[in-house]
Amino acid sequence: MVSKYSKKSSENLKIASERVDILFFQADEMFSENPELSDRYVSLARKIAMKFKIKLKSEYKRRFCKHCYKYLRPGVNARVRTQNGKVVYSCFSCKKFSRFPIKR
Repeated sequence: MVSKYSKKSSENLKIASERVDILFFQADEMFSENPELSDRYVSLARKIAMKFKIKLKSEYKRRFCKHCYKYLRPGVNARVRTQNGKVVYSCFSCKKFSRFPIKR
């Protein structure tokens, strides 16, 4: 049986994961000057990760809102609290929460 999904070469996967790293780095650098551009970098990184079926690193998953996909900077447009063994990120733009368990 032939799969309808083509296999991605390991070279392309490596390039895509490097590109995702670069986009998150640029989003962090550009946030103070242009927050909309950093939001765009996050959306591009997500699209690349989805296209090549790459899992985002947990540190990257905490840097954007899961609901509105805005880049989050704690203290500026997000609040970070600990609550019942979880880290809770509150987005100021969409007023939603993301909860991440604390690893022991």
